[in-house]
Amino acid sequence: MNHRTISHADARLSAEFVAPTTSYQDIRAQQIAKAEATRPTAFKVRAQLLEQGRSETVLAASPHLSVRLKVYASGGENALHAHATEDHTFVILQGEAEFFDDEGPLALLGKNEGIMIPHGSYYRFNATSEEPLVMLRVGSPNEAAQGREGRVNVHGSFADADSKDNKTVERIYRDGAFYGD
Repeated sequence: MNHRTISHADARLSAEFVAPTTSYQDIRAQQIAKAEATRPTAFKVRAQLLEQGRSETVLAASPHLSVRLKVYASGGENALHAHATEDHTFVILQGEAEFFDDEGPLALLGKNEGIMIPHGSYYRFNATSEEPLVMLRVGSPNEAAQGREGRVNVHGSFADADSKDNKTVERIYRDGAFYGD
């Protein structure tokens, strides 16, 4: 097979910066919209770092898969929950995270390490490094196609990702600090 190197000027696709979402509802809407694409798409793995809170960016999606970039300020965490029908994985790009399941500590992961979370498995994580945590999240099927009840708490009820119960706090960005520059 003969491979030819193309220049950026010759490329038909260019990697585009995608802005972060502002809510879980926006994540679902972006995943639904991106899943309508029937051709390949390119994206940049770039996000503004945080002093407080968390951000999430839908990079790409199909009906069967979603790719999101997650950024957490140091100390940021979420509540124990499961995705009833979605398998997903996290890959740490920057920082460190401690993962827990319903029995306690599960794994302490750093740069270039990851974890697979099968559907129905309860988990949560905490950003443990001084630097912000940046993770790539890949899930199947596309969470938006699963319906609102796809994300559940330990009682089996809908777990609102934007709630105070999920440790949601105001998002404060670091001026001029980006992952992926």
